[in-house]
Amino acid sequence: MSDANSALITRFYEAFQRLDAEAMVACYTDDIVFSDPAFGTLRGRDAGDMWRMLASRAKDFSLTFDSVNSNERSGGAHWVATYLFSQTGRTVVNDIQARFLFRDGKICEHHDHFDLWRWSRQALGAKGLLLGWTPLVQGKVHQQALKGLRAFQAGR
Repeated sequence: MSDANSALITRFYEAFQRLDAEAMVACYTDDIVFSDPAFGTLRGRDAGDMWRMLASRAKDFSLTFDSVNSNERSGGAHWVATYLFSQTGRTVVNDIQARFLFRDGKICEHHDHFDLWRWSRQALGAKGLLLGWTPLVQGKVHQQALKGLRAFQAGR
């Protein structure tokens, strides 16, 4: 286990608990590659802006994390975010497995994995329950996430 990399992951999630997006982004290399089922793959500034947007819009937010592990090159963690999904006013509890790659003392890749159908059932209600597993609805979630990010960036 790499103590420095585990400390880096811990620092990232402690900043996330405080909704301190700048401290989160400081854990990343400038050319970070981030991916998750909602946003797809984001690179560099887009990944940082995603965290800035999410932190600035968070409502009724809490986060727990555990199972932090790492070696010199890679690591992982489990985290759970609970928040109010603003578009529907529904509470979401998102259970996520994260994988990381490290370079020069920072995170250079961050991949979050979660069940998008489970997320859509919570966030979207009946529509998510009935159709959240379909590529059409999952594609719409992805489009809406990117649209929100671009609008946030345009307003900065």
